Amino acid sequence: LHLQFDDGQENTVNFGPFLKNSEHPFIRAYLDLKRFKNFSVEDGVLHWNDFDLVFPMADLYEGKIS
Repeated sequence: LHLQFDDGQENTVNFGPFLKNSEHPFIRAYLDLKRFKNFSVEDGVLHWNDFDLVFPMADLYEGKIS
């Protein structure tokens, strides 16, 4: 996912390894590209399905996901 931040910083974050390595079925469900593409950004977080899967923008700014 390519992200551009308010200060002009850009990062491409690869969610593939995180999703593939998860044993949780709700997380692995986002390996489906159609489902993965349906995200929102609200209040400084990137999330899917009304906060089913959430990543703080501060971490994404650093290129980290966990």
